Amino acid sequence: MEQFLRGSLAHMAQPDLITWAIPVFFLLMVLEGVVLTREAREDAIDRAAEEQAKKGYALKDTVTSLTMGLGSQIILALTTLAGLGGYLVLWNLTPLDLGTGWVAWTVAILGKDLAYYWFHRASHEMRLLWAGHVVHHSSEHYNLSTALRQAWTPLTAWPFGAVLILLGVNPALFVLASSINLLYQFWIHTEAIGKLWRPVEWLFNTPSHHRVHHGMNPQYLDRNYGGILIVFDRMFGSFEPEVEKVRYGITKPIDSYNPFWVAAHEYVAIVRDMRGDRRWSHRWARLVRGPGWTPAVGVPETAA
Repeated sequence: MEQFLRGSLAHMAQPDLITWAIPVFFLLMVLEGVVLTREAREDAIDRAAEEQAKKGYALKDTVTSLTMGLGSQIILALTTLAGLGGYLVLWNLTPLDLGTGWVAWTVAILGKDLAYYWFHRASHEMRLLWAGHVVHHSSEHYNLSTALRQAWTPLTAWPFGAVLILLGVNPALFVLASSINLLYQFWIHTEAIGKLWRPVEWLFNTPSHHRVHHGMNPQYLDRNYGGILIVFDRMFGSFEPEVEKVRYGITKPIDSYNPFWVAAHEYVAIVRDMRGDRRWSHRWARLVRGPGWTPAVGVPETAA
């Protein structure tokens, strides 16, 4: 009976924060488009500033981002039951229960942000995870629609959330904490907001910090993984401030607006590279090493 009661907590009616926020997302995108268009016109007056002008929106790019977002939500709806089911199993197994008070909320919010940091970092440092996450970096534009360009592999983050459930975070609180974390990250995908008050920039993830994360400038690669807070990047040595103009996108552009190719291109590249390997150790390394990893030159390609 006790297990039933504990398990049923995760079935409490939860507000679907992301669904409720969709109209706000579109309203903010319109407002951002107006602001960026006005700034572009002002920049055009000074031809010397043309290279520094913000990119704003491009129709094909925006449609691709929105399509990727829609596909992500459909896949998420189909896989949520499996993910929550797994969390319920863990919730019934763990002897820990933080309850629903302020301690539980603090652990849920901060714990989710820390778990997101490591999942996000792993998604840049492990090629199999990068194959899903590269979707979010594939645009050469940076605007609020980029925030909706999400991967179609939602369960890859499941193990990172499982740690919090085992520590006693109620699955219902975890779901809300995850929604809050995701909602926060929407507004930081913009060029319309410059640097904020220094204490805010020091503590929180901001548009300036996240522009760096989306940059393919050499000094910006694999930096600023934070979700809500930027302090974890400062703690773990992955912080980089925004200094020079950010160039957005990935080092190997895909030159396609086809959402299916955007979603699958890196998986195809992994399979192609693995087929060229003769060592199983190399094939395994293609999955767990970084996206740029290749076998050392001169290593015999004998089957092993």
